[in-house]
Amino acid sequence: MWNCPYSNNYFARYAEDFDNKDDSPSFSLLSKAALVHGITIVGGSMPERRNHQLHNTCCVFGPDGNLKAKHSKMHMFDIYSPGDISFKESDTFTAGDEPTIVDTDVGRIGIGICHDIRFPELAMLYRERGAHLICFPGAFNLSTGEALWELEQRARQFTSKSRAADNQLHVATCSPSRDSTGSYMIWGHSTVVGPSGEVIATSSHEETIVIAEIDYSTIPQQRKILPLEDQRRGDLYRLVDVHEQNP
Repeated sequence: MWNCPYSNNYFARYAEDFDNKDDSPSFSLLSKAALVHGITIVGGSMPERRNHQLHNTCCVFGPDGNLKAKHSKMHMFDIYSPGDISFKESDTFTAGDEPTIVDTDVGRIGIGICHDIRFPELAMLYRERGAHLICFPGAFNLSTGEALWELEQRARQFTSKSRAADNQLHVATCSPSRDSTGSYMIWGHSTVVGPSGEVIATSSHEETIVIAEIDYSTIPQQRKILPLEDQRRGDLYRLVDVHEQNP
């Protein structure tokens, strides 16, 4: 979340109605940036005011500046660790109920937000729907960042990594930089990971721009080398796409 402090005390104050141009300066800023530069933008996440509820929402804009898709965070970050961190996102936000995958000029992209990365079924669903890349904007803190952020983005390779290698696609995670004077200490470490779990580009906790070249041809190459999809035991277990069953 980039347009407000990460705190239940601020979400409602900074929330925007994306359908109202007069009440959505952050939304309009991203739309204009996509249009001016002729690029696709996966715009982090912002508090959205919709139907008398608040959602943690990521917007995707095309090179024409138009909204192509938006994803509302599906899994609320509720944590209680005595002596460390206590936070209940569900006190303020309403969980989204729709996985989001969007066709863009830079490939088919699945979207998740922060804690969504902890649930492998979502990434598996995006693979089934043909995603080349999954983008996870997030704001893990010092307590959960090292243990979860890097663990989950790199792939269940050697039982300790995650989302990229177990689905053999690309994963990009984007985090705010750390403000040492703030009340919420961001872990940072934005990273791009390839389909075999290799780190293509990464950063520290400081403000920077991460630039990476993603070659989608490595996806079928990796899947040919290690055909996980052919090796899955569909006779014993399977992923159920609820939205496909109940369109």
